Amino acid sequence: MVTTRRALMVVGTALSAAALLAACGGQVGDTGSQPTQGDSGNRKLALVPGVSNEPFYISMQCGAEEEAKNAGYTLQTQAPAKFDATLQAPIVTALAATKPAALLIAPTDDVAMTEPMKQIKDLGVVVIEVDTALKDTSLAASTITSNNEQGGTLAADTMSKLAGTKSGSVLVLDTKAGTSTTAARAKGFKDQLAKYPNLKLIGVEFTDNEPDQAAAKVTAALSAHPDLVGVFATNLNTGEGAATGLRNANKSGQVNLIGFDASPSEVQGLTAGDFQALIAQDPATIGKEGVKQAIAKLSGQDVKRNIEAPLVAITKDTMSANEKYFYKTKC
Repeated sequence: MVTTRRALMVVGTALSAAALLAACGGQVGDTGSQPTQGDSGNRKLALVPGVSNEPFYISMQCGAEEEAKNAGYTLQTQAPAKFDATLQAPIVTALAATKPAALLIAPTDDVAMTEPMKQIKDLGVVVIEVDTALKDTSLAASTITSNNEQGGTLAADTMSKLAGTKSGSVLVLDTKAGTSTTAARAKGFKDQLAKYPNLKLIGVEFTDNEPDQAAAKVTAALSAHPDLVGVFATNLNTGEGAATGLRNANKSGQVNLIGFDASPSEVQGLTAGDFQALIAQDPATIGKEGVKQAIAKLSGQDVKRNIEAPLVAITKDTMSANEKYFYKTKC
């Protein structure tokens, strides 16, 4: 979803900065530490995830809060109700009222969020990208994310193992066009799947990050392609929707479903057989590294421009060995 600069500016100015920031949650108490050498004494950090109440971003927030507290900083978190640039942009614009020392943000659109992020940076705020990133690489001091293309590759390899010698069609469910992470996952999957001649990609369908749309896409694919053997869902909502679509068609377990992430509902689905594999990230590490790089920049220390967090493929047989990758619903 692409939003024009003018539209974003109108939205930002139309909302009250004070009202938005009054609603922020996730603040950690200041430990009273003295500022490190080279910083201005501003101990406030802000985190703007992609969407509220999602286990991936909650886990990220937990990691960021822990690191900020240990370093003597406060962390204020506010997320949009949906993964939508028109909802995220006003939150970023409103930060001008409090001017944190650094902003950790998961941009919800790799183009539309450029202007509000540039505006906050122009105020002297350090910008750190966590999870997602802009196409414009000049704004963020550091980007911490999973190697999402590699995650797609891992999903394709896992799909091949699950299918074995069976031939058939495979569907990819993406979220929204312009989402850097899921686009990379889809690309990695498509490129790697081409190496397995028994598996035929029938396309990439966008779901607008809505589970009901993902379910509908799966239903349509099953009707058009009776040989469907696999579905790769690039994030939590598409995965949950795909699982619903397969259950409704009595195809759970017959069509291999690989989801991205390891939320409590996905882990439960893996246990129940709705999912056959999950590609899990490490959001807590992303949050911790985001805070570390922000503080390094504020302190005049070396900053790593790009950092990759680990990924792991989890099946029902390997769940107990990978519990540390399961996402949280609260800190």
